[in-house]
Amino acid sequence: MKTKSSTQFLKYAFSLALLLLVSVSVMAQAKPAVKNIVLVHGAFADGSGFKVLYDILTKKGYNVTVVQNPLSSLEADVAATNDVLDRQDGPTILAGHSYGGSVITEAGNHKNVVALVYIAAFQPDQGESALDWAKKLPPAPENGILPPDAKGNIYYDKAKYHKGFCADLTKGEADFMYASQGAFNIKAIDGKITQAAWKTKPSYGIVATEDKSIVPDTERNMYKRSNTKITEIKASHVVFISHPQEVADIIIKASQEVKK
Repeated sequence: MKTKSSTQFLKYAFSLALLLLVSVSVMAQAKPAVKNIVLVHGAFADGSGFKVLYDILTKKGYNVTVVQNPLSSLEADVAATNDVLDRQDGPTILAGHSYGGSVITEAGNHKNVVALVYIAAFQPDQGESALDWAKKLPPAPENGILPPDAKGNIYYDKAKYHKGFCADLTKGEADFMYASQGAFNIKAIDGKITQAAWKTKPSYGIVATEDKSIVPDTERNMYKRSNTKITEIKASHVVFISHPQEVADIIIKASQEVKK
């Protein structure tokens, strides 16, 4: 015959076991389905722009690596990205900004990549380049991309950089980004895709609706063609800096939805 004290003990033990089960379940749901994130920058910038996005993602338990593209050719940038992907210990979300979209379109064929995130980025198909898409629609008046110099390098007009590239950042932030931009060679933006990874891997695309460097309709047209899951954010071309949490949310969503 059970005593009152033993009955209370059993109720306590059952409640404790239930609490532990709930806690384990919550922890399992919070744990990223894919924990590796690789970020690829575009032209007229470098990897330092991903600092806040990096902080948000790492605090949530992600392993984040930032690629530093040489920007000398598409092949060189894909090679740099593949070197980083080789070092990942498993399934990886590959995200690229601007011209970096071309890089992830090619490098996304790597065996570790399970999903792609295009951040106000180009998304060419096989035989196409970012330059092909850049010429499809008239540029915004604020756009300050200059013609190639004698070495084939392309820079952004300093007088237009703030309004044309990162209008929703402070002038100080814009000045630093301009000063830290790398030489961007025509061989990079005109590099042709040989195999488009978005054809075989789930893709997410962010349209920056106030973008003056890539026409927003160009972003929409590329993403719609590929059946990419589209999110629109009212931001300049550097949406990942001015709206880092919203961009992080898309990357996190990709990591949770993808099948490893």
